[in-house]
Amino acid sequence: MRAIVLDKFGGVDSLVYTELPEPEPLAGHVVIEIKAFGINHAEMHMRRGEWAEAARVSGIECVGVVKSCPGGEFPVGAKVAALMGGLGRTINGSYAEYTRAPVSNVALIEASLPWAELAAIPETYATAWTCLFRNLELTSGQTLVIRGATSSFGQAAVKLAVNAGATVIATTRSASRFSMLESLGATRVEIEGPDLSKRIAEAKQIDAVLDLVGNSTILDSLAMLRRGGRACLAGWLGGLDPIADFNPLLQMASGVYLTFFGSFVFGTPGFPLADVPLRKIAEDVAAGRLDAKPARVFGFDDIHEAHRVMEANQAGGKMVVVH
Repeated sequence: MRAIVLDKFGGVDSLVYTELPEPEPLAGHVVIEIKAFGINHAEMHMRRGEWAEAARVSGIECVGVVKSCPGGEFPVGAKVAALMGGLGRTINGSYAEYTRAPVSNVALIEASLPWAELAAIPETYATAWTCLFRNLELTSGQTLVIRGATSSFGQAAVKLAVNAGATVIATTRSASRFSMLESLGATRVEIEGPDLSKRIAEAKQIDAVLDLVGNSTILDSLAMLRRGGRACLAGWLGGLDPIADFNPLLQMASGVYLTFFGSFVFGTPGFPLADVPLRKIAEDVAAGRLDAKPARVFGFDDIHEAHRVMEANQAGGKMVVVH
């Protein structure tokens, strides 16, 4: 099979096209003929050698068709999504014509959508859905702040929250992105900054905050919540530096909840991928209730250009690669 391998750590030319044997069937796993896959920042960090683990074949998610499943958990020919479970990290991932994923990290995603649109759903929407409806327990009528909303993850969260009947206040560093976020359904857009809790009109009345900026803003996110409100830390657009000298006694608001979610737990005990309604999300997209179209679509031979666009922050949303 054709595959893209990580030849060395470095620039986009580190990704090299080659031929590899197709993955063999294995108990507890699913061999998938890959039709399309999403591109993620994690793969850029792996390519540069900035991640703790990086498999020879990168790619943490895909959509495709079941080629074999020795345990019978999925029928041969079924449309499925696969994500995490070591893909692209400890086992060969989705930058290939076939991959083999653990059963726990595969889900049916039957819907009458083009492969490019299906490929925009798995990692981004599974993570956004879990943050919103498991960690934040978001319900209709609540007010949610999404910090860093212009990222593909942030845009998916805006769409899911609006679709669920929440009032969404989105943040971005650029006023030029206001109209885009409003077009997704955000009630209002604010300029992102570390003192947002002092500027926002709803301070101390917010039900939930999804913080994708990270450690530099999470304490400010907690400060804008009502008593019993929840903040979920799930992104680090502002960098990975830890919270300096964090002391809850002096720095953390009282009576609020701080939660964290990392998508690397999908497929582990307590976090089955089956918990996420990926099929329902895909059906909502197919029915026009949710717009999950990718911002950019590349061919399999264009992986270098896809990584260049990602590295230059020119994507404008989710990017996918189709075979």
